[in-house]
Amino acid sequence: MAFMALAACAETRNPANLVKPKNHLVGVDRGAEGGNDNLRGGVNAYIWRGALDTLSFMPLASADAVGGVILTDWYVPPTTKEERFKIAVYVLDRRLRSDALRISIFRQVHLSRNNCGEDGWEDTPVAGETVSDITARILERARQLRAHNL
Repeated sequence: MAFMALAACAETRNPANLVKPKNHLVGVDRGAEGGNDNLRGGVNAYIWRGALDTLSFMPLASADAVGGVILTDWYVPPTTKEERFKIAVYVLDRRLRSDALRISIFRQVHLSRNNCGEDGWEDTPVAGETVSDITARILERARQLRAHNL
């Protein structure tokens, strides 16, 4: 107990040559400038926000703004309980361009009974226009956000 009391009275030393580290992960918003490329890494803030807004109806499994990856959890549409979807969005660039976005959509259909007599899910292809439709919606939302910011 006496040691703690003495330690509390001790002078705090901060040598002049000691540099305090800056926490850039918390202190700097790497995507705030949208298309500005002064900061290396990070993603376009408008595409990122557009993707989050567009996919807000689905549960998120993971979202990494620095790496530019959004992964949803499985989503079962209320109108069709026999299928479910999962989406992975990759924001690849800091510029607001259509090629700065890559999307993968996974679809499964429910099997009442498989060969082993158990219920399960089976991977099935997604309609070709689904990926381009989601991509267009994300880019449209990103453009709206950018126009609103100007």
